This record gives sequence, C-alpha cells and structure tokens, in this order.
Amino acid sequence: MVKPLLSAGTAAHRLGVAIGAAALLAGMLVLLPNAGSASVSGRAVSGKPASVTVRADAGSGWVATWAASPTAASDIISPTAYDGFSDQTVRNIIYTSVGGDELQAQLSNVFGTGAVTIGAVDIGVVLDGGQLVPGTSRPLTFQGKTSVTIPAGQQVLSDPLAMDVRPLQELAVSIYLPEATGPATYHFDAQQTGYIASGDHAGDAGVTAYSTTDSSWFFLSGLDVLDPSAPGTIVAFGDSITDGHMSLSDGNARWPNYLARRLDALYGSGAPAVVDEGIIGNRVLNDSACFGESAEARFERDALSQPGVKDVILLEGINDIGFSGQASSGCYAPADPAVTAAQIEAGYQDLIGMAHAAGVRIYAGTLTPFMGSNATYGGNDGTAAGEALREQVNAWILTSHAFDGVIDFSQVLQDPDDPLYLDPAYNSDDSLHPGDIGYEAMADAVPLDYLR
Repeated sequence: MVKPLLSAGTAAHRLGVAIGAAALLAGMLVLLPNAGSASVSGRAVSGKPASVTVRADAGSGWVATWAASPTAASDIISPTAYDGFSDQTVRNIIYTSVGGDELQAQLSNVFGTGAVTIGAVDIGVVLDGGQLVPGTSRPLTFQGKTSVTIPAGQQVLSDPLAMDVRPLQELAVSIYLPEATGPATYHFDAQQTGYIASGDHAGDAGVTAYSTTDSSWFFLSGLDVLDPSAPGTIVAFGDSITDGHMSLSDGNARWPNYLARRLDALYGSGAPAVVDEGIIGNRVLNDSACFGESAEARFERDALSQPGVKDVILLEGINDIGFSGQASSGCYAPADPAVTAAQIEAGYQDLIGMAHAAGVRIYAGTLTPFMGSNATYGGNDGTAAGEALREQVNAWILTSHAFDGVIDFSQVLQDPDDPLYLDPAYNSDDSLHPGDIGYEAMADAVPLDYLR
C-alpha cells in the first residue's frame, strides 16, 4: 500500500464512518453544480458549501451499491494523483453490496483544476486481480456517447446499462483518459489494488497492458444499481476506521463490507445497500489539503445525495481531537489552537440537522480507544488530554439522545482489562485502527432494528 509521505507526528492515518443516499433521472447526463451553488431537493446546503448531485428519486428502485468519497490530489501523499494522467487507462476494482439488473456509474471531477475528458469507460466482472471474466466487459455511455468531458467542480452519471450485477461481487471500472487531466479527483486509501496502463485498454479482459499498480480509486465515486427489492441505502460516514485503514488489502475487510455481508446473509435479495464514505484523516470541523473536506462540508454530497439513502452511521471526531493544536504540516491547519468537545458536538448537531431535514435517520458510533497510538502517530491521540476529550464526546453521544440511536463501538473494541486501550484481539498493532477481526466485530455490533 502507498504510505503517506509524512512524519509520525503529523498523525496522517486516522479513522471514520459514512452512510447516505439520494437521487437522479435515468438516462440523462447529470452534472454537479459548482461548489457554493449546491442544493438537495431544493434545500440549501448548510455549513460549508459542497457540490451535490441529485440522482435517483426516492422510491425509484435505484440504490448505491458502492461509493467512495472524492478528495483533491495532494503531492504530499500521492504524486500519482497530483501529476494526473494522459493517454492512460485506470482500472478501479470495486466491491458491490447489493445486486441489480441495471447500473449507472458516477465519475467525479469535483476537485479538478480544469475539465477532464473521458475517452471510454468499461465495466466488467473481475476474475482475479485486474483480470476480467472473458466476455463480461461492457462500455458505458453518456447521453449515448462513449466519451464525455466533465467540467472542473462537477460530476457526471452514465446512462443506465442493462447488466446483471450480483451482490458481494468484484467489478472493474476502467477509465481511459486520452488527454492530460491535471490533478486527479481520487480516493487515496482504497485498501484495494488498482491498475494503470498506457493507451486505451478500457475494454481489455486481460491485465497484461496494465504495467503499473496503485492503491487509490481515480475519478470513480459511485456505482448505482436498479434493485427494487433493496429497502434503501445505508451510508457509513467517517474517517479511516470506516475507510478500512489497516485492513487486509484486496480483502474487502472494511467494517461496512462486513456489514453488507451480514445483511446479505440474513436478508438475501431484501438486504439494504451499504456504501462506505470514510476518508482517512478526515475531521468533523475542519478541511485538510490531504484528507478531504470536513464532514460538515461533504455530508450533503457524500451521504445525502446517495440514491435511496435512508440511514447514516456516523463515526468521526478522533482526528479533530488528534490534530487539535498541532502545527501545520501542509496537510492540515487547525482553525483553533484547541478544539473542544462542545465544538465537536456542535458539528454533530449540524450533521443531525441536515440528515433529519432530508428525512434520513442518523446513528452515531462512540469514539473508539486510542491509548498507545501516540507513539505511532503523535498528536493528541493517546494522551491524557486527548483521552479526556474522547470521554467527554462519548458521554454526550450516549446521553444527549440527539441521534436516532447509538452504536457503542468503544465498548465493543476496548480491552476488557484496560478500557483505554483496544482489545489486543482487535488491534491492528497501531493502537488506533482495528484489524480485520475488529472490523468484523464492529459490523456485528450494529443493531439490525436500526436498518430495517
């Protein structure tokens, strides 16, 4: 996996959780408005401005089977994304939550510095790695054309494609970029191997031409499917814990993946969709040049714009605590020398207000133990001051009754003998992020009555 080129003291790797959904008219080329002019269902965006697309109408049968939060390219952590692409094809490997008989892909240039021309987009079923099952690759179109230009600050949704998508299936979305893109809108910490080829190889079933690999998703921000039996979309919304940091690469071992498999095993074709809108290093209150817009700024776009959105599971705030008061590293600069629990709680209330205004339920996860992580990441995580803030925030989550429900992830993951630390069985060894078993335990802790 590509590691951020940061010192330990910058606390580059953190945690998160994301869930959401919304709407679009099938068959139309839909572009996101520029940041600052966004709205959802005629409702002005509160908090910081964010670009938002309205996708499938509620009750239309469209849900989001996969998604990833877009961020701006940073030369500090991804020279590949920052340099962009020219006459190259990127093959993004993704993992569905539910199936359907039609699909639409969303491509994003939200953080581009100029228009991006897409020469071709093909989707196929993964056989192994970047290799496709022969005969499964299909071209996507945009208003009937195989190419499309996406202005800076916008996103585009493909035409519906009739294709049998299965739940819990790996698909490859290959995007040919014929002209220089400039810095690429991308999702850095994919926990998934991606493939890069010179020239147009979007329709190739083989992977021979893909001579370079990377661990990010480029330009692809969502895949929707037509599945009238799915009772909506659940959005896991947060930072690196939701993003699956430290899980097995290519293992689809993020906690939202485990939740999707749990729901599929229980409900089969009646399972809701689950999408992961976590971003490594993300914060509730402040933006970062490396780790994306704040939760408040991106909540409309990444959560409430998902088709069929009905529930959001929020797990975020540890980075607000960890980064508070630190000197700027080039990735972040705190707006206040000391972020308080009250400020984080006010950010939560902003997200709750946006969710409820959209008719969406929002559940909160308690902030998980991080004692011992200071040796790895620096910052306030694992310090007495940081622990005091974590406990204050968790007490508010548990007692305020502001959310529609609470999932006590802290209790699930804590060491029974020392609750300030992660249970050794669940620790990925950095004392902040769970390993695969810990992520599975988190998914198992989500009350099913929240999601039906």
